[in-house]
Amino acid sequence: MGAQLKNYLHLHFIVFIWGFTAVLGKLITLDAMPLVWYRMLMAAVLIFFYLFAKRYSLKVSPKMLLALIGAGIVIALHWVTFFMAIKVSNVSIALATMSTGAFFTALIEPFWYKRKMIWYEVVFGIVVMLGLYMIFKVDTQYLYGILIALVSSFLSALFSMINGKLIQKEKPSVISFYELLSGVGLLSIFLAFQGSFNARFFQLSSDDLLYLFILASVCTAYAFIASVKILKFISPYTVMLTINLEPVYGIVLAFLILGDSEKMNPLFYLGGGIILLTVLANGILKNRRRFKKPFKG
Repeated sequence: MGAQLKNYLHLHFIVFIWGFTAVLGKLITLDAMPLVWYRMLMAAVLIFFYLFAKRYSLKVSPKMLLALIGAGIVIALHWVTFFMAIKVSNVSIALATMSTGAFFTALIEPFWYKRKMIWYEVVFGIVVMLGLYMIFKVDTQYLYGILIALVSSFLSALFSMINGKLIQKEKPSVISFYELLSGVGLLSIFLAFQGSFNARFFQLSSDDLLYLFILASVCTAYAFIASVKILKFISPYTVMLTINLEPVYGIVLAFLILGDSEKMNPLFYLGGGIILLTVLANGILKNRRRFKKPFKG
């Protein structure tokens, strides 16, 4: 239980970092796709140097490579839609909508891992949707951002499912490197067709460069490897439900850093509170199940 507690605390620290990621996305002046391109490229380079220093082999089987490319495409699309949702609405709305990831995961995971559906996972997913419904009622001007964030949330749940299997076969850092590199490749194709690779594309302000480095190093390279590794010890559903705390961390940080532009009405915070209580209830039930039988993730 000591090692298990350590993994849960590490997971919460990573989720806190991801909450800060949303704030950085708002501060960076780039559009969503160039922002994610720079993020993934810089993170891939940093992870490559890490692999080189550790003398890890990059050799993987063709089957594994195809799976990693697929996962990289999913995470790239997830990040693009996530930052797009932030740009068209605000940090609070985008993060709160991402909490639906637990509901998507509760529906997908039983089929993905060929296990029975656990009743309280579905109930918690529905409760999260109730909290989200309250957030929907805040302001109709954010509807477009909410819809984009829902797509991002589904992609996040799907990515968690894919990595939950890949981590059993390969090192987290190797998985992360190929996924990030695949995402860069996908976005490069889109950007090339759009004619975006011009002199202006590569002209970054000093602030954007600093924020991108923090985003790529701490919030991506470190958090990405650590989150993949955690899937060895904690189930994807529990990871996704814990990620619902990202809005709580992110909204507080956004209000402190961005000010009144992130201030919402009381109904929004009520919905966020319901989501938080759901996360805590899941943790309690998961721990009770572990006391009754050996931990299996």
